[in-house]
Amino acid sequence: MIERIIKSRILHDFNRNKIITLLGPRQVGKTTLLEQILKTCTVNKVLQLNCDNEDDRLLLQGRSTTELKMLIEGYDMIMIDEAQRVLNIGLTLKMMGDLKSNARIIVTGSSSLGLGDSINEPATGRLLEYNLYPFTFAELVQNSSWRDEQRMLFQRLVYGMYPEVVTYPSDARRTLMTITNSYLYKDLLSYQGLRKPALLQNLVRALALQIGSEVSYNEIGNLIGADKVTVEKYIDLLEKCFVVFRLPSFSRNMRNEIKKGKKIYFYDNGIRNAILSNFAPPELRTDMGALWENFLISERVKRNAYLGLYAQLYFWRTQTQQEIDLIEEYDGRLTAFEFKWNPKTKASIPRNFTETYPNSSFEVITTDNYLPFLT
Repeated sequence: MIERIIKSRILHDFNRNKIITLLGPRQVGKTTLLEQILKTCTVNKVLQLNCDNEDDRLLLQGRSTTELKMLIEGYDMIMIDEAQRVLNIGLTLKMMGDLKSNARIIVTGSSSLGLGDSINEPATGRLLEYNLYPFTFAELVQNSSWRDEQRMLFQRLVYGMYPEVVTYPSDARRTLMTITNSYLYKDLLSYQGLRKPALLQNLVRALALQIGSEVSYNEIGNLIGADKVTVEKYIDLLEKCFVVFRLPSFSRNMRNEIKKGKKIYFYDNGIRNAILSNFAPPELRTDMGALWENFLISERVKRNAYLGLYAQLYFWRTQTQQEIDLIEEYDGRLTAFEFKWNPKTKASIPRNFTETYPNSSFEVITTDNYLPFLT
């Protein structure tokens, strides 16, 4: 069993008498993590509800405070899985919290479409929120070794880090196609605001072809036959379902810095390649630079989230096409990163950037030195 880094932080927060919410895409191991937490905790009676099951969902939906008290009375721990399926789940959790029960409550959801918004407003001050992602590089190194994971780098770049992909690598292609076709859009397609599923799939494919490049909503709209507003709305929904995330442009002082640009990356390389049905080995690919960049940036996002580092991530570009792949701002300090798949490729920081931000630092991350960046 591969230990999740986030587990110790969740266990620590149980002592704060808060409702723990665990969000993340389907098939990343939320239920498995709950089972690991349950084995670690000293509890006698546990109420486990899976809200994909209608009977369990109806136990929570539209209930009064008295009914909820009767439901949870006598239990030491309440585990509610796929809570985004419950109408007005935020109000239900608020009422549970108001009961002042000694039971620990942990809630999971596979998207923040209906969960994040509906929980946060009614239950403000009662929640501690975590995101769970596909395995991180650090988790896999911790489970095996740096040398083992270094040997698996090509596999990770092409097939990604979903738990079942890592556990059963010989069946990785079928697993990823199943996740992409059966689970990736499940919450999106049931969302009342989504009216054009074919448009969504065309959009995701267009984004998969543009990782590492600056994205224009107008250009994508023209490509897939949608207006800018629809494109932006669907990308927002994809973010809430943990398929992609946006990286904004960094701009503070320079007149010719790009100020409103954005790049879009996938949380998992394997999902991106499954969308394109391209699992070719690295030696046959023309997109290894883009895969390397997506891998490093998504891993940095996961790393920072699990370590509780509230760093802001950006890319930097000028109107004269000078560019830096990643800018990380943490406690007022700027670190610039350039990613090179070929270690022999030379890279230097643009002089305009160092002159404008003299206290920043610069690192080139290659296949020779990426370990510290990811752990």
